[in-house]
Amino acid sequence: MYPIVRFLKEVIKFHNAPRLDLCASHVSHHRCWPWDLDPWIELNNGRTLTLYDLGRIPMAQRTGLAALLKVKGWGITVAGNTTRYRRRIRAFERFELRSRCIGWDARFFYVEQAMWKGQDCANHILIRNAITSSQGIVPTAEVLSAMGRSDVSPALPDWVNAWIAADAQRPWPPEDRA
Repeated sequence: MYPIVRFLKEVIKFHNAPRLDLCASHVSHHRCWPWDLDPWIELNNGRTLTLYDLGRIPMAQRTGLAALLKVKGWGITVAGNTTRYRRRIRAFERFELRSRCIGWDARFFYVEQAMWKGQDCANHILIRNAITSSQGIVPTAEVLSAMGRSDVSPALPDWVNAWIAADAQRPWPPEDRA
């Protein structure tokens, strides 16, 4: 089940928070609850992906993107991701969630997020987001223009460019091997 109560708490909590630049970090704090656990009493990997929404959506709110989406009737979707898990988050442990847009290309915004337990990074995700309309993907230049910006993307890190290139090699649709 989607954590709607937690989602609403984050949206309300950051409603009047200072505005963020498009590539600034949004930081929030969370706890791993029993309904987030897998059979090994640690944060479920699928739930991790859902909890990352609790960082991205308030970040979009604080950058002004969420208001723009509402005005334009646009949506935002995850068009790809890669996640690295390194430390367990166990029941009732607190963690810090850091989210930031690291750049864009003609079609996608790239967002990195990480869950931290003190000085240790528990997991890290790179997400490719697309802004969508009824006609399909909205070019990032159009989104930026609607936000009153004409920025050139910060240079994407080499590892992000390598992921983009590797993902472009992946067959779509997948081969039917059943």
